[in-house]
Amino acid sequence: MLKLYGTPPTRALRVIWLLNELGLEYELYPMDLLQGEQHRQDFLSLNPAAKVPVLVDGSLVVTESAAIQLYLAEKHPQAGFIPEAMADRAQMYRWIFFLVTELEQPLWRIARHTFLYPEEKRLPQDIELAMQDGKEMVAVLERHMAEREFIVGEGLSVADFNAAYTLDWANEEKMLDNAPRLREYLKSMYARPTAPITIAEAFAAMES
Repeated sequence: MLKLYGTPPTRALRVIWLLNELGLEYELYPMDLLQGEQHRQDFLSLNPAAKVPVLVDGSLVVTESAAIQLYLAEKHPQAGFIPEAMADRAQMYRWIFFLVTELEQPLWRIARHTFLYPEEKRLPQDIELAMQDGKEMVAVLERHMAEREFIVGEGLSVADFNAAYTLDWANEEKMLDNAPRLREYLKSMYARPTAPITIAEAFAAMES
């Protein structure tokens, strides 16, 4: 049985989406990050970086949400989420790295300086700069998706499931206000029956 450590609204949602798409059974081990459960020694033995998600598949431990997504898709090639053509695979990797570096990092900066850092360490000016950086990268992806249904090629790939979570996060921060194609794409992805809960829904569940 696969074991997944992590709790929505974290990037564990990326992994949950792939697990749902592949129809795989798994055990979810929620982690209370606000209570510091990620710093327990038993968890640090799985991921010394003290971050979620973590996937345990037998004796194999995989960290980093995008890496876990790729691992699951490669282990189950029948789903077709890894493009067969080398050029398409290269583009899939390109956009995954783009999402986790160019778009996700401004989102993390906003989160850190909004509520993660202690109040005395928060820099309001960095929120503004991160928002500008994020919107510039959103515009790049908006242009890429102008005439496309999927991030790469003619079908769903890991890049789409990675992008959906990232864009949901960006949408929560109002970064998609000038990106109508991405808002449409996001809506279509979350209309899939295998889609996990959204970030907003996860926060609402935590509050209730």
